[in-house]
Amino acid sequence: MDQLTLLFALLLGAVVSVPVGERLGLPAPVLMTVLGAVLALLEFVPNVDIPPDLILPLLLPPLLYAAVRRTSWRQFAANVRPILLLAVALVFVTMLCVAVVAHAIVPGLPLAAAFALGALVAPPDPIAATAVAGKLGLPRRLVSILEGEGLFNDVTAIVLYNVAIAAAVSGGFSVWEAGLDLVLSAVVAVAVGLALGWGANKLMDFLGDATLQIGLSLLVPYASYVLAEELHGSGVLAVLTTALFLVEYATDADDVMTRLAGHTFWDIVDTLVTGVAFGLVGLELHNAVRTAAGHWGELLTWAAAVVGVVVLVRLLWLLPATWLTKRLHAARDTAEEIPVSWRETVVMWWSGMRGVASVALALAIPLETDAGGDFPGRGEIVFIAFGVIMATLLVQGLSLPWLVGRLGVRADSGREKRFEHDLAVRAARAAKRRLREIEEAEELPEELSEQMLRSAFDIGVRISPDLADDERREAHRQRARRLKRVRAIQREMLSAARHEVIAARSEPGADPAVVDRVLRHLDVRSLR
Repeated sequence: MDQLTLLFALLLGAVVSVPVGERLGLPAPVLMTVLGAVLALLEFVPNVDIPPDLILPLLLPPLLYAAVRRTSWRQFAANVRPILLLAVALVFVTMLCVAVVAHAIVPGLPLAAAFALGALVAPPDPIAATAVAGKLGLPRRLVSILEGEGLFNDVTAIVLYNVAIAAAVSGGFSVWEAGLDLVLSAVVAVAVGLALGWGANKLMDFLGDATLQIGLSLLVPYASYVLAEELHGSGVLAVLTTALFLVEYATDADDVMTRLAGHTFWDIVDTLVTGVAFGLVGLELHNAVRTAAGHWGELLTWAAAVVGVVVLVRLLWLLPATWLTKRLHAARDTAEEIPVSWRETVVMWWSGMRGVASVALALAIPLETDAGGDFPGRGEIVFIAFGVIMATLLVQGLSLPWLVGRLGVRADSGREKRFEHDLAVRAARAAKRRLREIEEAEELPEELSEQMLRSAFDIGVRISPDLADDERREAHRQRARRLKRVRAIQREMLSAARHEVIAARSEPGADPAVVDRVLRHLDVRSLR
């Protein structure tokens, strides 16, 4: 098996793991990690030959962009305090605790190298958090915090990791320089992200065509990441800033085709890249086995100790942090999304899986120092990092669905229903306002005006049937049944038309471009 065949195997696994995971009740990323680990144990499967410094730039930009498309800037702003407690403060605390323990138990491991280990295992993986926790029917407030934590903690961890690596390689360290690097990295990233977001928004208006706009949306995250890194900023924060800007300002309510095609495209990208990313995590078992040859006992002990620190620190931090956030929430009466019970806090604790970012940072550790010697403890750091990743992904990832069910933590369907009802009312009122504006501007026949008024009412009822009273609800159900039958017949007619057009493509002298144009017209008609 060569590298290309291995890539196709991972892509196929990414597609198949979704329905398999749904049937087994297991997260697809965890299944892909298991698949990667199994492939790593097979003799005919090659070791992954990807330069470590390319893993983050290749995988993170599209995954972060896809995750941000599911949220909004206002959601982050409303939850800034709990997110900062997790994404910044907890990363610092975890790094410090891991560094102290690793320096104490691993013989000859310098403190700077121990801090590098702490930085790379400190951040829960943003992909794992959204892909695993987001599919378990958790309350939206928990998913919002986990998404925010996952998206922002890499910014802190990567900067801390770079500072620790620089100290280990050069032998020197300055607290002031480290703090300045953190601030400058954030400022550069935000500036790059806003500039590219504004430019991409203008360029999308110029392109017009849905295909070109979606193609540009794939390039923008990579451009944002690479440009920020070239300017010594945080590529992760730059991608987040660009994506949040485009989510807020690049949405045209009437551009239906671009929105539908864009959602489908990014769902595909998210599924494939997530599968490959977690498959690569499992394939790193090759390196772990090679490193542990002859030292399994002590390496496993060190890895278990670090896993214990990572898991325990998260719990010990979440308990007071959640209590403090609740107190501040009650005092200020804000709209923050916070855990409302100890059960939700436990689920948040157990959702701290590590993943792709930790693997990439571990593999990116230099081989040598500036003095020409081997990087101290590199093999041990890589093994311990892999142990933390596998333990949290497999143990926590596989048991999280069971834990969620056992604790009975579920989304507040009543709240979602009320919000859906409110949106339906607003949509129907907006349609009626527009109808009145049209009636004032031009004379409409009474029959047409009444028909349009019913249509405006139906807009809301189709979203939330509770809007109608009993009599109207029954009338709406009858109209819905008739409309359903009409649409079923229309689908059959359009299907026959499409079959005829597709058959014409094989006829002598048929122009495929004309056939595709007619077929696209029929497809668009089918969406109405």
